[in-house]
Amino acid sequence: MAIRPPLLKRGDTIGLVTLGSPLDANTINTRVQFLRNIGFNIVFGEHVYSHGGIVAATAQQRADDLMNMFSDPSVNMILATRGGTGVQTILPYLNFEVIRHNPKIISGYSDMTVLLNTLYQFSNLITFHSLMLIDFRPETPVYNFNQFFEATSTLISPRGIQNPSDIALMGLVPGNVTGPIVGGNMTSLVNAIGTPYEINTKGKILFLEETHAPATMIFRYLTQLSMSGKFEDCLGIIIGECTNCPVSYGTTYEDLITALLVPLRKPLIVNLTTGHGFYKSAIPIGANVNLNATDHTLTVLEPTVSL
Repeated sequence: MAIRPPLLKRGDTIGLVTLGSPLDANTINTRVQFLRNIGFNIVFGEHVYSHGGIVAATAQQRADDLMNMFSDPSVNMILATRGGTGVQTILPYLNFEVIRHNPKIISGYSDMTVLLNTLYQFSNLITFHSLMLIDFRPETPVYNFNQFFEATSTLISPRGIQNPSDIALMGLVPGNVTGPIVGGNMTSLVNAIGTPYEINTKGKILFLEETHAPATMIFRYLTQLSMSGKFEDCLGIIIGECTNCPVSYGTTYEDLITALLVPLRKPLIVNLTTGHGFYKSAIPIGANVNLNATDHTLTVLEPTVSL
């Protein structure tokens, strides 16, 4: 069973890190104030505000910031400022044994996907495909905050992951499977294939989402995942939204799911609100879940955090 990090409580300390692309200082400061206003203390990684071009700082510097947060006993949770590009470059510089022995909540999505799945695979740590610093603002839907705090601050089990009431989960291939859940942003996952950090889907439930990718790019991603055995290995598939994804050659994102994934005959649910969508469900990477594509339900079967 994967390691479950301790619960997040009001008054706890959140360690802030920028592990991919840089983020504007004004945005960081306003989001930090929001977190303080709702009762959290904040400590900053040395390179939170850094600007190094495409990435905020060198891979070693960003990795050091993350390791310092895991090693600091006063830090209860680690929060990424954003994703962007380049998170995977820190992976060779991480000490997975130190992380394993200092389990903490870490949350993010987008390019953070590769780190979340790597920490589960190499440190056996449950991580959270959920909010980043940029999401802590008054305009964020209450649904997103409810999902985040249910996953990180409670021991609700089983916990049904449900879309907002007006957005239905849909089953395209019936079936009922149980196993650890892995996945996230397709770009991030595909970029790691062929490296030591490529996602392991053997006996897992795989979920995918994307943003700002035309159907031609989604076709490439799904083909790469298929040819590298990721769909063959997995127990079932959950497809999230593809936000702002243009039609290509008269073909939509939904068309590709029907053409490429339905014929696999793996239990398949689509339309999960997560990742880059307006509504963001909280997915505990590495936790055991039940995917019931016949009844259109997704349920976390074990507590995703421990006291």
